[in-house]
Amino acid sequence: MTAAQRAEWAKVKTGKFAWGISTSSYQYEDPDLKPSDEFSTDWDVLIKQGAAPAKGNALYTWSDFDKDLAALKRIGVTHYRFSVEWGRIEPHPGEYDEAVIRRYVGMAKKLKAAGIEPVVCLWHFTFPDWLYDTRHRARSNWLNPIFSERWKAYVAKIVAAMGPTVRYYAPQNEPNGQITTAYIAGLWPPAEVANFKNYNRAVEVSAQAFRDCAAIVKRENPKALIVCVEALPWWRHAPLDFTWAIWDFMEQNNFTHLDKIYDVCDLIGINYYYSETAGPISMLTVGSRHGPNYTMMGWDIDPEGLYKQIRFVGARYGKPMMITENGIATSNDDKRIRYLREHLAAVARARADGSDVRGYFHWSLADNYEWHYGYKATFGLSHMDPKTLDRVLKPSAIYYRDIIHEHR
Repeated sequence: MTAAQRAEWAKVKTGKFAWGISTSSYQYEDPDLKPSDEFSTDWDVLIKQGAAPAKGNALYTWSDFDKDLAALKRIGVTHYRFSVEWGRIEPHPGEYDEAVIRRYVGMAKKLKAAGIEPVVCLWHFTFPDWLYDTRHRARSNWLNPIFSERWKAYVAKIVAAMGPTVRYYAPQNEPNGQITTAYIAGLWPPAEVANFKNYNRAVEVSAQAFRDCAAIVKRENPKALIVCVEALPWWRHAPLDFTWAIWDFMEQNNFTHLDKIYDVCDLIGINYYYSETAGPISMLTVGSRHGPNYTMMGWDIDPEGLYKQIRFVGARYGKPMMITENGIATSNDDKRIRYLREHLAAVARARADGSDVRGYFHWSLADNYEWHYGYKATFGLSHMDPKTLDRVLKPSAIYYRDIIHEHR
């Protein structure tokens, strides 16, 4: 961190700032299937259909969480966001695997014992396969007739089990991004293309599910904090978008869900990776872009967009914020360090200008399964040794460790 960036952080108190890392259950956990606890998700169905890359055992986090914990301790984070897998917990409707629940509670307790605050996400993109109706897509996942009933029961079960160990809950991860990818882009279950009717229905259902979850959490633990986690890229207008229709839709995709739930949130979570021009040419050619200012997925690296989004969200909702995900897919770790340095500088500048940002979570701990990109998109501060399964820290992890140590 440069002297100027240190000065930015020095302008504000950082004693209670959350320095974190975010992960997800499906992207990290091995299935570890036994006849007694077999489970499946909608994403597993998609893989079996040949519509998504094979996952294999991912990072073996389910069978050996201590590998992740050891890396987290070495980096020195104060907070860790992980998710619990609904399908693993409730492999059949109304049937809970108590041993699985105890394992997740044990993860949270291990984090607390290590001085790391657990942030538990209750849904991160995947649904139990019994909510996914491949023959009737309009009755799948969010739109399954039994979704609401089973969701509320699942949430109540987990929150009661976590008890006083967990203070931070994220009911959902990027529901706005997931719904767009599932009902407009057709890449994720139920893989519908431009079905705006089901898109709108899913937004309504997911927002109500978020509110139901927040009420259950607060009833069980009034001191708990509700964190929303929304995908919020910074959208620029394109000259060929003459009616501003594309830009308007992308802005609505950013904020419609959040508008419906922000009042029950204690912290507004911003997942920011890139800015993008909301026009037909740029959005169709994103994957072909290469160079120092793009990620390996063709995303535009723009730390100024993070600053703008923080300022915009703070003014729109008037609530404290966290950067709940920020990171880069690259094989060049020097590029990752630059990305981290510049985006942290944007956070520092926003705080110095009066924005109430209370934490930064990097995505992610290790190179992991990245949905329809498979293992090609490498976001990790570490990689897994294939023999020992240890997380081998990259220089960017050491850089992040030093930043945390300096400002913790």
